[in-house]
Amino acid sequence: MSYKKYAVQWSAVSGATMLALTLTACGGESSTADACANSACVTNFSDAVYQNGLTLAGGAVDLSTGTETERRLGYFSDIYYDPSRRQWWGLSDRGPGGGVLQYDTRVQRFEVDISPTGAISNFRVVQTVKFMRGTQPFNGFAPNPTNALGNAFDPEGIVINPKTGNLLVSDEYGPSLYEFDRTGQFIRAFTTPAGLIPRNATTSVANFAADTGNTAGKRTNRGFEGLAISADGAFAYAMLQSAMLNEGGGAGIYNRIVKFDVATGAAVAQYAYAMDRADQGQGISALVALGQDKFLVLERNNRGIGAGAALATADKVVYQIDLAGAVDVTNVSLPATGAFAGAVKKGAKVMDLAANTLSALGNKSPEKWEGLAIGPLLANGNYVVLAGTDNDYSVTQNATGTQFDVHFRFTDADPFATSIQCPIGSTSGCFFTAGNAPATLTSAYGLVPGVLVAFTAKITAYVSP
Repeated sequence: MSYKKYAVQWSAVSGATMLALTLTACGGESSTADACANSACVTNFSDAVYQNGLTLAGGAVDLSTGTETERRLGYFSDIYYDPSRRQWWGLSDRGPGGGVLQYDTRVQRFEVDISPTGAISNFRVVQTVKFMRGTQPFNGFAPNPTNALGNAFDPEGIVINPKTGNLLVSDEYGPSLYEFDRTGQFIRAFTTPAGLIPRNATTSVANFAADTGNTAGKRTNRGFEGLAISADGAFAYAMLQSAMLNEGGGAGIYNRIVKFDVATGAAVAQYAYAMDRADQGQGISALVALGQDKFLVLERNNRGIGAGAALATADKVVYQIDLAGAVDVTNVSLPATGAFAGAVKKGAKVMDLAANTLSALGNKSPEKWEGLAIGPLLANGNYVVLAGTDNDYSVTQNATGTQFDVHFRFTDADPFATSIQCPIGSTSGCFFTAGNAPATLTSAYGLVPGVLVAFTAKITAYVSP
Protein backbone atom coordinates (compact mmCIF):
# COMPACT_ATOMS: atom_id res chain seq x y z
CA MET A 1 0.00 0.00 0.00
CA SER A 2 1.26 3.47 -0.82
CA TYR A 3 0.39 6.75 0.86
CA LYS A 4 1.14 10.42 0.63
CA LYS A 5 1.60 12.93 3.45
CA TYR A 6 -0.25 16.21 3.31
CA ALA A 7 0.47 19.43 5.20
CA VAL A 8 -2.40 21.38 6.74
CA GLN A 9 -1.63 24.88 7.99
CA TRP A 10 -3.54 27.65 9.76
CA SER A 11 -2.97 31.25 8.84
CA ALA A 12 -3.80 34.51 10.64
CA VAL A 13 -4.14 37.71 8.65
CA SER A 14 -4.85 41.15 10.14
CA GLY A 15 -6.63 39.73 13.15
CA ALA A 16 -9.01 37.63 11.04
CA THR A 17 -8.41 33.90 11.26
CA MET A 18 -8.83 31.76 8.20
CA LEU A 19 -8.08 28.15 7.36
CA ALA A 20 -5.62 27.79 4.54
CA LEU A 21 -5.39 24.19 3.38
CA THR A 22 -2.21 23.20 1.60
CA LEU A 23 -2.36 19.80 -0.04
CA THR A 24 1.17 19.01 -1.12
CA ALA A 25 2.24 15.43 -1.65
CA CYS A 26 5.48 14.85 0.23
CA GLY A 27 6.56 11.26 -0.08
CA GLY A 28 5.22 7.80 0.56
CA GLU A 29 5.90 4.09 0.50
CA SER A 30 5.51 3.86 -3.26
CA SER A 31 8.22 4.54 -5.80
CA THR A 32 9.69 7.99 -6.38
CA ALA A 33 8.04 8.11 -9.77
CA ASP A 34 4.64 7.40 -8.20
CA ALA A 35 4.81 9.53 -5.06
CA CYS A 36 7.33 12.28 -5.45
CA ALA A 37 8.24 12.98 -9.04
CA ASN A 38 6.82 16.50 -9.04
CA SER A 39 8.76 19.59 -7.98
CA ALA A 40 6.30 20.28 -5.16
CA CYS A 41 7.96 17.49 -3.21
CA VAL A 42 11.18 19.51 -3.02
CA THR A 43 11.29 22.19 -0.35
CA ASN A 44 12.29 25.45 -1.95
CA PHE A 45 12.23 29.11 -0.87
CA SER A 46 11.76 31.60 -3.70
CA ASP A 47 10.28 34.87 -4.94
CA ALA A 48 10.91 36.90 -1.78
CA VAL A 49 9.29 40.33 -2.13
CA TYR A 50 9.84 43.21 0.28
CA GLN A 51 6.58 44.59 1.69
CA ASN A 52 7.45 47.24 4.27
CA GLY A 53 9.45 48.02 7.39
CA LEU A 54 9.04 49.55 10.84
CA THR A 55 11.50 51.51 12.97
CA LEU A 56 10.91 50.83 16.68
CA ALA A 57 11.99 53.33 19.33
CA GLY A 58 15.48 52.72 20.69
CA GLY A 59 14.40 53.76 24.17
CA ALA A 60 11.25 51.61 24.35
CA VAL A 61 10.87 49.37 27.40
CA ASP A 62 9.33 45.95 28.02
CA LEU A 63 6.69 44.78 30.52
CA SER A 64 9.03 43.85 33.37
CA THR A 65 9.89 45.97 36.41
CA GLY A 66 13.05 47.93 37.13
CA THR A 67 14.81 50.97 35.71
CA GLU A 68 14.31 52.06 32.11
CA THR A 69 17.82 50.87 31.31
CA GLU A 70 17.10 47.42 32.76
CA ARG A 71 13.85 47.25 30.78
CA ARG A 72 15.10 48.65 27.47
CA LEU A 73 14.19 46.50 24.49
CA GLY A 74 17.21 45.06 22.71
CA TYR A 75 14.90 43.87 19.97
CA PHE A 76 15.77 41.00 17.68
CA SER A 77 18.77 38.80 18.27
CA ASP A 78 16.32 36.26 16.90
CA ILE A 79 12.67 35.97 15.91
CA TYR A 80 10.46 32.90 16.02
CA TYR A 81 6.89 32.28 14.94
CA ASP A 82 5.00 29.55 16.82
CA PRO A 83 2.36 28.40 14.29
CA SER A 84 0.43 26.17 16.67
CA ARG A 85 -0.33 29.15 18.92
CA ARG A 86 0.03 31.86 16.25
CA GLN A 87 2.54 33.72 18.42
CA TRP A 88 5.63 35.81 17.61
CA TRP A 89 8.67 35.80 19.91
CA GLY A 90 11.56 38.28 19.85
CA LEU A 91 14.78 37.38 21.67
CA SER A 92 17.16 40.00 23.03
CA ASP A 93 20.71 39.15 24.07
CA ARG A 94 22.81 39.74 27.23
CA GLY A 95 21.72 43.34 27.61
CA PRO A 96 23.39 46.75 27.35
CA GLY A 97 26.97 46.84 28.48
CA GLY A 98 28.54 43.93 26.63
CA GLY A 99 28.61 41.65 29.67
CA VAL A 100 29.65 44.17 32.33
CA LEU A 101 26.23 45.51 33.43
CA GLN A 102 23.51 43.76 35.41
CA TYR A 103 20.77 42.53 33.09
CA ASP A 104 18.29 39.70 33.58
CA THR A 105 18.13 37.96 30.21
CA ARG A 106 14.67 37.60 28.70
CA VAL A 107 12.48 37.04 25.67
CA GLN A 108 9.53 39.13 24.49
CA ARG A 109 6.31 37.83 23.02
CA PHE A 110 5.01 40.41 20.58
CA GLU A 111 2.13 40.98 18.24
CA VAL A 112 2.04 42.70 14.88
CA ASP A 113 -0.82 43.33 12.48
CA ILE A 114 -0.44 41.75 9.04
CA SER A 115 -2.33 42.98 6.00
CA PRO A 116 -3.61 40.63 3.25
CA THR A 117 -0.52 41.54 1.19
CA GLY A 118 1.90 40.80 4.06
CA ALA A 119 2.67 44.36 5.17
CA ILE A 120 3.08 44.81 8.94
CA SER A 121 2.01 47.49 11.41
CA ASN A 122 1.28 48.13 15.08
CA PHE A 123 4.16 46.28 16.75
CA ARG A 124 3.54 45.77 20.49
CA VAL A 125 5.07 43.69 23.27
CA VAL A 126 2.43 41.62 25.07
CA GLN A 127 4.56 39.46 27.40
CA THR A 128 8.04 39.60 28.90
CA VAL A 129 9.55 36.30 30.06
CA LYS A 130 12.78 36.23 32.07
CA PHE A 131 15.03 33.18 32.02
CA MET A 132 15.30 31.74 35.53
CA ARG A 133 17.02 28.89 37.36
CA GLY A 134 14.72 28.53 40.34
CA THR A 135 14.64 31.98 41.95
CA GLN A 136 17.88 33.13 40.30
CA PRO A 137 17.79 34.90 36.93
CA PHE A 138 20.16 34.06 34.14
CA ASN A 139 22.18 37.25 33.67
CA GLY A 140 24.20 38.92 30.98
CA PHE A 141 27.39 39.23 33.02
CA ALA A 142 30.41 37.55 31.45
CA PRO A 143 31.24 34.26 33.23
CA ASN A 144 33.15 34.75 36.49
CA PRO A 145 35.15 32.66 37.23
CA THR A 146 35.92 32.48 33.55
CA ASN A 147 36.12 28.67 33.46
CA ALA A 148 32.53 28.18 34.69
CA LEU A 149 29.30 29.35 33.05
CA GLY A 150 27.09 29.52 36.13
CA ASN A 151 24.06 31.67 35.25
CA ALA A 152 25.95 33.75 32.66
CA PHE A 153 23.83 33.75 29.52
CA ASP A 154 24.04 35.48 26.15
CA PRO A 155 20.94 34.25 24.31
CA GLU A 156 21.06 34.51 20.52
CA GLY A 157 18.66 31.98 18.98
CA ILE A 158 15.20 30.71 19.92
CA VAL A 159 12.78 28.03 18.71
CA ILE A 160 9.76 26.36 20.27
CA ASN A 161 9.51 22.58 20.49
CA PRO A 162 6.27 21.70 18.67
CA LYS A 163 5.84 18.59 20.84
CA THR A 164 6.09 20.25 24.27
CA GLY A 165 5.76 23.99 23.69
CA ASN A 166 9.01 24.53 25.59
CA LEU A 167 11.55 27.15 24.53
CA LEU A 168 14.96 26.12 23.24
CA VAL A 169 17.48 28.96 23.44
CA SER A 170 21.05 29.02 22.15
CA ASP A 171 23.85 30.91 23.88
CA GLU A 172 27.15 32.50 22.85
CA TYR A 173 29.06 32.15 26.12
CA GLY A 174 29.18 28.34 26.16
CA PRO A 175 28.34 27.80 23.43
CA SER A 176 25.23 26.30 25.03
CA LEU A 177 21.75 25.13 24.18
CA TYR A 178 19.18 25.33 26.99
CA GLU A 179 15.56 24.28 27.37
CA PHE A 180 13.06 26.39 29.36
CA ASP A 181 9.38 26.02 30.05
CA ARG A 182 7.01 28.74 28.89
CA THR A 183 7.38 30.67 32.15
CA GLY A 184 11.14 30.89 31.58
CA GLN A 185 12.15 28.22 34.10
CA PHE A 186 15.28 26.27 33.23
CA ILE A 187 14.70 22.59 32.46
CA ARG A 188 18.00 21.26 31.13
CA ALA A 189 21.16 21.92 29.15
CA PHE A 190 22.02 20.02 26.01
CA THR A 191 25.51 18.50 25.81
CA THR A 192 27.90 20.81 23.97
CA PRO A 193 30.47 18.87 21.90
CA ALA A 194 33.84 19.05 23.65
CA GLY A 195 35.58 20.40 20.55
CA LEU A 196 33.48 23.57 20.63
CA ILE A 197 34.35 24.55 24.21
CA PRO A 198 36.63 27.65 24.20
CA ARG A 199 39.82 26.45 25.85
CA ASN A 200 43.57 26.14 25.89
CA ALA A 201 44.06 22.98 23.85
CA THR A 202 47.21 22.07 25.77
CA THR A 203 45.91 22.48 29.32
CA SER A 204 42.18 21.96 28.57
CA VAL A 205 41.38 25.00 30.75
CA ALA A 206 38.31 26.83 29.44
CA ASN A 207 37.84 30.57 29.28
CA PHE A 208 34.18 31.29 28.51
CA ALA A 209 34.50 35.06 28.99
CA ALA A 210 37.23 35.97 26.47
CA ASP A 211 39.73 34.53 24.01
CA THR A 212 42.63 35.11 26.41
CA GLY A 213 44.59 31.87 26.74
CA ASN A 214 42.30 29.96 24.39
CA THR A 215 43.70 28.20 21.33
CA ALA A 216 40.72 26.02 20.36
CA GLY A 217 36.93 26.06 20.34
CA LYS A 218 34.56 28.92 19.57
CA ARG A 219 35.73 32.54 19.55
CA THR A 220 34.39 34.92 22.18
CA ASN A 221 31.02 36.41 21.19
CA ARG A 222 30.90 33.92 18.33
CA GLY A 223 29.04 31.01 19.90
CA PHE A 224 25.68 29.49 18.94
CA GLU A 225 24.15 32.38 17.00
CA GLY A 226 21.65 30.53 14.83
CA LEU A 227 19.07 27.98 15.98
CA ALA A 228 16.48 25.93 14.10
CA ILE A 229 14.24 22.97 14.86
CA SER A 230 12.86 20.22 12.62
CA ALA A 231 9.14 20.20 11.90
CA ASP A 232 8.59 17.13 14.09
CA GLY A 233 10.65 18.54 16.98
CA ALA A 234 13.08 15.62 16.87
CA PHE A 235 16.22 17.62 16.08
CA ALA A 236 17.58 21.06 16.89
CA TYR A 237 20.33 22.68 14.84
CA ALA A 238 22.65 25.21 16.51
CA MET A 239 25.13 27.15 14.38
CA LEU A 240 28.33 28.92 15.42
CA GLN A 241 28.56 32.51 14.30
CA SER A 242 31.93 32.01 12.63
CA ALA A 243 35.00 29.77 12.52
CA MET A 244 36.54 28.32 15.68
CA LEU A 245 39.93 29.45 16.98
CA ASN A 246 41.64 26.27 15.78
CA GLU A 247 39.98 26.49 12.36
CA GLY A 248 41.11 29.93 11.31
CA GLY A 249 39.41 32.12 13.89
CA GLY A 250 38.82 35.57 12.43
CA ALA A 251 40.52 34.47 9.21
CA GLY A 252 38.41 31.32 8.83
CA ILE A 253 35.35 30.89 6.64
CA TYR A 254 33.86 27.62 7.92
CA ASN A 255 31.13 27.66 10.57
CA ARG A 256 29.87 24.52 12.29
CA ILE A 257 26.22 23.49 12.43
CA VAL A 258 25.58 21.07 15.30
CA LYS A 259 22.63 18.69 15.04
CA PHE A 260 21.17 17.76 18.44
CA ASP A 261 18.79 14.94 19.32
CA VAL A 262 16.12 16.82 21.26
CA ALA A 263 15.04 13.73 23.23
CA THR A 264 18.51 13.01 24.62
CA GLY A 265 20.17 16.42 24.38
CA ALA A 266 23.18 14.82 22.68
CA ALA A 267 24.91 16.09 19.54
CA VAL A 268 24.56 13.54 16.75
CA ALA A 269 26.32 15.29 13.84
CA GLN A 270 28.17 18.42 12.77
CA TYR A 271 28.28 20.10 9.37
CA ALA A 272 30.50 22.74 7.76
CA TYR A 273 29.10 25.93 6.21
CA ALA A 274 31.30 28.18 4.05
CA MET A 275 30.83 31.92 4.49
CA ASP A 276 31.34 34.38 1.66
CA ARG A 277 34.40 35.92 3.34
CA ALA A 278 36.34 36.06 6.58
CA ASP A 279 36.91 39.81 6.93
CA GLN A 280 34.61 42.68 8.02
CA GLY A 281 33.43 40.68 11.02
CA GLN A 282 31.61 38.26 8.72
CA GLY A 283 29.33 35.81 10.48
CA ILE A 284 25.93 34.16 10.44
CA SER A 285 23.07 35.55 12.49
CA ALA A 286 20.09 33.24 11.96
CA LEU A 287 19.21 29.70 10.92
CA VAL A 288 15.66 28.77 9.86
CA ALA A 289 14.44 25.25 9.03
CA LEU A 290 12.52 24.78 5.78
CA GLY A 291 12.25 20.98 5.90
CA GLN A 292 13.91 18.06 4.10
CA ASP A 293 17.38 19.09 5.33
CA LYS A 294 16.99 22.57 3.86
CA PHE A 295 17.47 25.81 5.80
CA LEU A 296 17.78 29.54 5.43
CA VAL A 297 21.01 31.15 6.69
CA LEU A 298 21.31 34.88 7.35
CA GLU A 299 24.93 35.89 6.70
CA ARG A 300 26.22 39.42 7.27
CA ASN A 301 29.21 41.65 7.88
CA ASN A 302 29.50 44.24 10.68
CA ARG A 303 28.98 47.30 8.50
CA GLY A 304 26.02 49.69 8.66
CA ILE A 305 24.16 51.80 11.21
CA GLY A 306 25.16 50.57 14.66
CA ALA A 307 26.39 51.63 18.07
CA GLY A 308 30.03 51.38 17.00
CA ALA A 309 30.15 50.11 13.42
CA ALA A 310 31.81 51.37 10.28
CA LEU A 311 29.16 52.42 7.78
CA ALA A 312 30.20 51.07 4.38
CA THR A 313 29.63 48.66 2.80
CA ALA A 314 26.68 46.77 4.32
CA ASP A 315 26.28 43.16 3.19
CA LYS A 316 23.27 41.33 4.66
CA VAL A 317 22.06 38.35 2.66
CA VAL A 318 20.03 35.18 3.12
CA TYR A 319 20.93 31.89 1.45
CA GLN A 320 19.10 28.58 1.16
CA ILE A 321 21.33 25.66 2.12
CA ASP A 322 20.97 21.89 1.95
CA LEU A 323 22.50 19.46 4.46
CA ALA A 324 21.70 16.40 2.32
CA GLY A 325 24.99 14.91 1.18
CA ALA A 326 27.09 16.97 3.59
CA VAL A 327 29.80 15.14 5.54
CA ASP A 328 29.56 14.76 9.31
CA VAL A 329 32.61 16.76 10.47
CA THR A 330 32.40 15.87 14.17
CA ASN A 331 35.87 14.34 14.04
CA VAL A 332 37.20 16.43 11.16
CA SER A 333 39.48 19.47 11.46
CA LEU A 334 38.18 22.08 9.03
CA PRO A 335 40.51 24.24 6.92
CA ALA A 336 40.58 27.98 7.50
CA THR A 337 39.90 28.73 3.84
CA GLY A 338 39.80 26.99 0.50
CA ALA A 339 37.50 24.28 -0.77
CA PHE A 340 36.08 21.60 1.49
CA ALA A 341 34.25 18.91 -0.46
CA GLY A 342 32.04 17.84 2.42
CA ALA A 343 30.51 21.26 3.17
CA VAL A 344 26.76 21.84 3.05
CA LYS A 345 25.41 22.87 -0.32
CA LYS A 346 24.97 26.65 -0.45
CA GLY A 347 22.43 27.82 -2.95
CA ALA A 348 21.81 31.20 -4.50
CA LYS A 349 21.01 34.30 -2.49
CA VAL A 350 17.25 34.41 -1.82
CA MET A 351 16.99 37.70 0.13
CA ASP A 352 19.04 40.90 0.33
CA LEU A 353 18.22 42.67 3.59
CA ALA A 354 20.39 45.69 2.81
CA ALA A 355 18.60 46.44 -0.45
CA ASN A 356 15.44 47.93 1.05
CA THR A 357 16.28 50.80 3.40
CA LEU A 358 14.12 53.07 5.53
CA SER A 359 14.04 56.88 5.41
CA ALA A 360 14.06 57.04 9.22
CA LEU A 361 17.64 55.70 9.08
CA GLY A 362 18.66 58.02 6.27
CA ASN A 363 18.19 55.15 3.81
CA LYS A 364 21.17 53.31 5.28
CA SER A 365 21.20 49.65 6.32
CA PRO A 366 21.36 48.71 10.00
CA GLU A 367 24.47 46.82 11.05
CA LYS A 368 23.04 43.86 12.95
CA TRP A 369 20.38 42.00 11.01
CA GLU A 370 19.98 39.02 13.36
CA GLY A 371 16.36 37.85 13.48
CA LEU A 372 14.64 35.85 10.73
CA ALA A 373 11.41 33.85 10.88
CA ILE A 374 8.81 32.34 8.60
CA GLY A 375 5.34 33.42 9.68
CA PRO A 376 1.78 32.61 8.66
CA LEU A 377 0.51 31.59 5.25
CA LEU A 378 -1.48 34.30 3.50
CA ALA A 379 -4.63 33.76 1.48
CA ASN A 380 -2.65 34.45 -1.71
CA GLY A 381 -0.45 31.39 -1.10
CA ASN A 382 2.64 33.29 0.05
CA TYR A 383 4.26 33.13 3.46
CA VAL A 384 5.07 36.14 5.60
CA VAL A 385 8.78 36.35 6.45
CA LEU A 386 9.98 38.79 9.12
CA ALA A 387 13.55 39.99 9.57
CA GLY A 388 14.71 42.14 12.46
CA THR A 389 17.75 43.87 13.88
CA ASP A 390 19.63 43.79 17.16
CA ASN A 391 20.21 47.47 17.98
CA ASP A 392 22.66 46.68 20.83
CA TYR A 393 20.39 48.78 23.06
CA SER A 394 22.14 51.74 21.32
CA VAL A 395 24.98 51.36 23.84
CA THR A 396 28.74 51.30 23.34
CA GLN A 397 31.79 51.44 25.64
CA ASN A 398 35.09 53.24 25.96
CA ALA A 399 38.56 51.71 26.34
CA THR A 400 38.07 51.17 30.08
CA GLY A 401 34.70 49.44 29.65
CA THR A 402 32.44 52.31 30.77
CA GLN A 403 29.15 52.19 28.87
CA PHE A 404 27.38 55.05 27.12
CA ASP A 405 24.16 55.59 25.18
CA VAL A 406 24.91 56.53 21.57
CA HIS A 407 22.69 59.12 19.86
CA PHE A 408 22.71 59.51 16.08
CA ARG A 409 21.68 62.04 13.47
CA PHE A 410 20.72 59.57 10.78
CA THR A 411 20.59 62.11 7.96
CA ASP A 412 24.37 62.58 8.18
CA ALA A 413 26.61 60.88 5.63
CA ASP A 414 28.24 58.85 8.43
CA PRO A 415 25.97 59.00 11.49
CA PHE A 416 28.47 57.34 13.84
CA ALA A 417 31.15 59.87 12.96
CA THR A 418 28.86 62.69 14.15
CA SER A 419 27.25 60.76 17.01
CA ILE A 420 26.95 61.90 20.62
CA GLN A 421 27.51 59.69 23.66
CA CYS A 422 25.89 60.19 27.06
CA PRO A 423 25.98 58.26 30.34
CA ILE A 424 23.39 55.47 30.07
CA GLY A 425 19.89 56.76 30.72
CA SER A 426 21.00 60.41 30.91
CA THR A 427 20.89 63.36 28.52
CA SER A 428 23.52 65.39 30.37
CA GLY A 429 27.26 64.94 30.58
CA CYS A 430 27.30 64.17 26.86
CA PHE A 431 30.17 64.43 24.39
CA PHE A 432 30.86 63.97 20.71
CA THR A 433 32.16 60.51 19.84
CA ALA A 434 34.79 62.09 17.58
CA GLY A 435 37.14 64.15 19.75
CA ASN A 436 35.21 63.84 23.05
CA ALA A 437 34.23 67.53 23.06
CA PRO A 438 31.18 68.39 25.23
CA ALA A 439 27.91 68.10 23.32
CA THR A 440 24.27 69.03 23.79
CA LEU A 441 21.58 66.70 22.52
CA THR A 442 18.98 68.14 20.18
CA SER A 443 15.78 66.73 18.72
CA ALA A 444 17.72 65.87 15.55
CA TYR A 445 19.42 63.02 17.41
CA GLY A 446 17.99 59.66 18.42
CA LEU A 447 18.96 56.24 19.75
CA VAL A 448 19.38 53.44 17.22
CA PRO A 449 15.90 52.01 16.66
CA GLY A 450 15.03 48.39 16.26
CA VAL A 451 14.03 47.56 12.69
CA LEU A 452 11.43 44.98 11.72
CA VAL A 453 10.72 44.33 8.04
CA ALA A 454 8.25 42.11 6.23
CA PHE A 455 8.74 40.07 3.09
CA THR A 456 6.51 37.56 1.40
CA ALA A 457 7.85 34.44 -0.29
CA LYS A 458 6.83 31.18 -1.88
CA ILE A 459 7.90 28.00 -0.04
CA THR A 460 7.06 24.72 -1.72
CA ALA A 461 6.53 21.62 0.42
CA TYR A 462 7.03 23.54 3.65
CA VAL A 463 5.69 21.97 6.85
CA SER A 464 6.16 24.28 9.80
CA PRO A 465 7.04 22.98 13.31
